[in-house]
Amino acid sequence: MDLSQFDYELPEELIAQNPPAERDGARMLVLNRAAGTWQDRLFRDLPSFVKPGDTMVFNNSRVFKSRLIGHRKGHTGRVEVFLAEQMGDRWRALVRPGRKLPPGTVVEFAPGFRAVIEDRLEHGERSVRLEAADEWEAIQAHGHMPLPPYIRRADDSGDGERYQTVFARERGSVAAPTAGLHFTPAVLAACADAGAHRAEVTLHVGLGTFQPLHSTTVEENQLHHERYHVPPESSARIQGAERVIAVGTTSVRTVESFAQFGNAGQTNLFIYPGYEFRRVNAMVTNFHLPQSSLLLLVSAFAGHAFTMAAYRHAVAERYRFFSYGDCMLIL
Repeated sequence: MDLSQFDYELPEELIAQNPPAERDGARMLVLNRAAGTWQDRLFRDLPSFVKPGDTMVFNNSRVFKSRLIGHRKGHTGRVEVFLAEQMGDRWRALVRPGRKLPPGTVVEFAPGFRAVIEDRLEHGERSVRLEAADEWEAIQAHGHMPLPPYIRRADDSGDGERYQTVFARERGSVAAPTAGLHFTPAVLAACADAGAHRAEVTLHVGLGTFQPLHSTTVEENQLHHERYHVPPESSARIQGAERVIAVGTTSVRTVESFAQFGNAGQTNLFIYPGYEFRRVNAMVTNFHLPQSSLLLLVSAFAGHAFTMAAYRHAVAERYRFFSYGDCMLIL
């Protein structure tokens, strides 16, 4: 397949730069795969589509303040160290400007908190050692929320809450599982009242979420590995459900990885049209970038032509796109 089949025109003003005033205030495009129809609804309507026997799967990974801004020791120019994944006592990271940050460079963020760049890794990444009295305390005190690059503003105090789901518990992601951002305690309670069980899984979102697909031939691409875990209680509920509703593409990939590979491990499962879903029956998902692995996943689930037609409808109806934007429910 040619990646260009998954392109669409998106006016820049439809890329949401801020979250909606209320978490559950987003619009929701509801797709019925069997009927080949859609309807424009609100996210608050989600519980009306839930029924007894459903299990809703949520990714409980928590975003940490992975963007560190500082300067080279003895210099004043701005330097960014983007922490991607902890590897023992080191971190895998992206650094900017990379050409000015060779191994051995010391980057200072605050008194008593600095990084030493040690080795070059694949894909332009670096191995970085942090030096602080309490590493995680320093990251949370001086780091910035890792808003995606299409949000063209600096993070603010509000993002510390809104770029985090209300059910986030397990620290480790560098991007939010954004379909979950719409949920409030009231919506979760209404889904439970409608008869749905709740299953939590963990997939820590890594740098791959920001990386474009490099080959124009879909099948030639590979995704980064990401760590996932499905606890026993959740695996029992997923296996026993009449219908599994995955909240977000990370939950989809976790459930499908669980179905193939077991309860925990590293997954680089790449889902694109032609993939046969083993356990996911419905999904809630935000709108995704053109030619992205996430759009391919949605196309695999809803069908390529139906998905692209729905996206064109969303553009025409002025839906808000991407992380802080509106969402879809695909049945």
